[in-house]
Amino acid sequence: MNLTDFDYHLPSELIAQHPAAERAGSRLLHVDGRTGTWVDRQFRELPAQMRAGDVLVFNNTRVIKARLHGHKATGGKVEVLVERILAGGRRALVHLRASKSPQPGSRLHFAEGVAATMIARADDLFELEFAGDAGVYDILERIGEVPLPPYIAHTANGEDEARYQTVYARHPGSVAAPTAGLHFDEAMLESLRAQGVVLANVTLHVGAGTFRPVRDDDIARHVMHSEWYEVPAETVAAIAGAKAAGGRVVAVGTTSVRTLEAASRSGTLVAESGETQIFITPGYAFKTVDRLITNFHLPKSTLMMLVSAFAGTENIKRAYAHAVAERYRFFSYGDAMLLEKKE
Repeated sequence: MNLTDFDYHLPSELIAQHPAAERAGSRLLHVDGRTGTWVDRQFRELPAQMRAGDVLVFNNTRVIKARLHGHKATGGKVEVLVERILAGGRRALVHLRASKSPQPGSRLHFAEGVAATMIARADDLFELEFAGDAGVYDILERIGEVPLPPYIAHTANGEDEARYQTVYARHPGSVAAPTAGLHFDEAMLESLRAQGVVLANVTLHVGAGTFRPVRDDDIARHVMHSEWYEVPAETVAAIAGAKAAGGRVVAVGTTSVRTLEAASRSGTLVAESGETQIFITPGYAFKTVDRLITNFHLPKSTLMMLVSAFAGTENIKRAYAHAVAERYRFFSYGDAMLLEKKE
């Protein structure tokens, strides 16, 4: 398939710039990949679409304040987006924007006297070593900024610090939120538990590469960015028990899908951790996930390819056209979809 197969027209005013007033206050487009039909719902109706014995799988990664603004010793401005904190905690791989890229040994200066030295290039990333005794996590928490996606126009503020984070976030390491999870509040989680739905967790630290555009018209030539993930044994046990009893595995977000399917590459889900570059496109045979809760995705993106693989390319095209016509809100702070898998 070609890149244009995953394109659609989106009026810019439908890109949500702020979250809904309440987490569960979004709309929910329920798309049945088996029949190609859909139903307009509210996200609060989600528990009614679940059955006792189903498993909801959440990505419990936590977004870090990964963006830093500073300057070079020459005075030129730099913007840093931390992609990954390295072992030891004082070095990081970062995306760096400057009028001229710093050379190895160059010193960068940030707020509150924080400084870092550029050590080396690693493809399109820069390795920085931060001075002093504080680790990178501590520095980011103190002076960093929430790394809002490039299509959100405003500078991150206090609302974003609270709302660009799931209520169940536990393990810091992501530079982008697993946005399907932003719709869940504590009341809904408790309601789901009370009706017998099993809540399970995986971890995948979302990298900035999630926003990297696909540049080759032949999508088979696209190389995915690598992300760290973990599937715990208790999640494997919960899923195995549910499937044995006829329950459904419902992934909350494409990151949960990629994690579960990466750990199912042998055909059976296993407990493990590691790096994944899994690229799911139409024709992929899903091994673990039965249903998917997700937001609306950017045109021509790898996530459009994933949801097309899950619910059917033509079904997704028609559903997205309906969502545009009905003025749904798109992307990270937008509305949600519940997808039934195309057989």
